[in-house]
Amino acid sequence: MKKVAIREYETARYLDSEEMITEYLAACLEDPNPDVFLGALGEVAKARGVAQLAKETGLSRESLYKTFSPGTKPRFDTIVKITNALGVPLGVKQGGEAAHP
Repeated sequence: MKKVAIREYETARYLDSEEMITEYLAACLEDPNPDVFLGALGEVAKARGVAQLAKETGLSRESLYKTFSPGTKPRFDTIVKITNALGVPLGVKQGGEAAHP
């Protein structure tokens, strides 16, 4: 019997374009559980490089990993720094519709 190697699924592997990242974050932002969006930011950070994100935001890698952990309650300014550095700033749309990154 031939052995088949199965790789663990890694979302970051599929976040290979600006459009994919934007759509992924937008979908996760719709979930009422804030941990979903924070986890999504973590996946995008992995795809782009956590070390580079740390450099661009001025936050330590450890601080970033804590920010993306379930149950954390990061400061809004931290989220703004991260989304801006990732090139997906948060916004608001007229008419009560939430803007997507």
